[in-house]
Amino acid sequence: MMKVRFQGIYYGWIIVFLAALGSFFSGPGQTYSNSIFIDEYINTFGWSRSEISGIYSGATLAAGLLMMVVGRYVDKFGQRQMMVVVSVILGLSCLFNSIVQNIWMLGIGFFLVRLFGQGSMSLIPNTLVPQWFIKKRGRAMSFMAMGGFASAAFFPIANAWLIDLWSWEMAWRVWGILLLVLFAPLAFLGVRNRPEDMGLLPDGDRAISLAMEEVSNSKQQLQNAVKEEDWTLQEAMKTRAFWAILICVGIPALVNTGITFHLLSIFGESQLSPQLAATVLSMMAVIGFPISLAAGFILEKVRTNLLLTVVFVIEIALLIILINSHSVLVGVMFGIIWGIGNGLERITLNIIWPNYFGRRYIGSINGIAMMIMVIGSAFGPLPLGIGFDHFHSYKESLFLLLLFPIIGVIASLLAKQPIKET
Repeated sequence: MMKVRFQGIYYGWIIVFLAALGSFFSGPGQTYSNSIFIDEYINTFGWSRSEISGIYSGATLAAGLLMMVVGRYVDKFGQRQMMVVVSVILGLSCLFNSIVQNIWMLGIGFFLVRLFGQGSMSLIPNTLVPQWFIKKRGRAMSFMAMGGFASAAFFPIANAWLIDLWSWEMAWRVWGILLLVLFAPLAFLGVRNRPEDMGLLPDGDRAISLAMEEVSNSKQQLQNAVKEEDWTLQEAMKTRAFWAILICVGIPALVNTGITFHLLSIFGESQLSPQLAATVLSMMAVIGFPISLAAGFILEKVRTNLLLTVVFVIEIALLIILINSHSVLVGVMFGIIWGIGNGLERITLNIIWPNYFGRRYIGSINGIAMMIMVIGSAFGPLPLGIGFDHFHSYKESLFLLLLFPIIGVIASLLAKQPIKET
């Protein structure tokens, strides 16, 4: 039987570390990783950028539609079992991507890594950590988010290095092997679903040690001690806040994925190097580290939807800077602003669901949010790809994208915390 404390540390912080590692290993399914392979596919197979964008968007859309099912499975089977299963499937999916030979195999490969990487390996950590923290949820989610930012900083550079050293096929194999032999065993050995299962309360407030025959009573005592309002998915869907937040989830996914997917080409249009684009992707993640950490503490004191408003104002500024990125200095400025916005966005959108609707049904509720996020990201690359092929420029499409964060500002102001009727 595992001890309720791990070397004197509340076990919830071990869970945060494992969740952060899970977020890191979502990398193979994220756009910042896949974008490094796009030119390799074009050069190897002769496919057009529009073809690959369309396949990527279609695969992402199909994966997004299944995230609601994944969320229900998380509630049913628990985060531990789901994290092990998903990490194994994601590892095998990476190996499949290393043997892609035609456009249909590419579509299947994109679908698998988007469903089990971007979607599931992001959803599970985001529903695991809130189970272990309530009062300290903001800082715990911030620490967990560092795994995601480390992933965004590491994968573009690592992929470019692996491709240059060996090949794009070998790069996929490296991630598949690491998922199978490193992360999946760690998830099996270390992850536990809820603090109550170990005789603990959220935040490590109190540990209860009872004999085996008293375990059922101890769980009831623990449940009664936790003061948090739980909403079912059906109850949450009846609130205005639920739908406003979903809009706030979809917009950054669409905008950021479109920019990330085409960043090398967008910078190339402005005579900026691919190396600068890769550096900006990593810079965005590095800047996001301290910002996300600070945001977690801020969100323990400030209304969540107000910080969301700030996120969309930054996104408007971000797009304006990108449209006018004609020098290395402006490109670097774009990376810094992007990092600030991404750092605030990641924590705010992750924490708002358990803060508003509780822990018990967070899998089902967050599954809907993840579905919208993945669907939103599905539509990001396609219009930019079509716009470039048609206009031979990205400016027209980038001006169109400005409409979305403006809508996000309005939705965020409407997303006030709901009060449950008794």
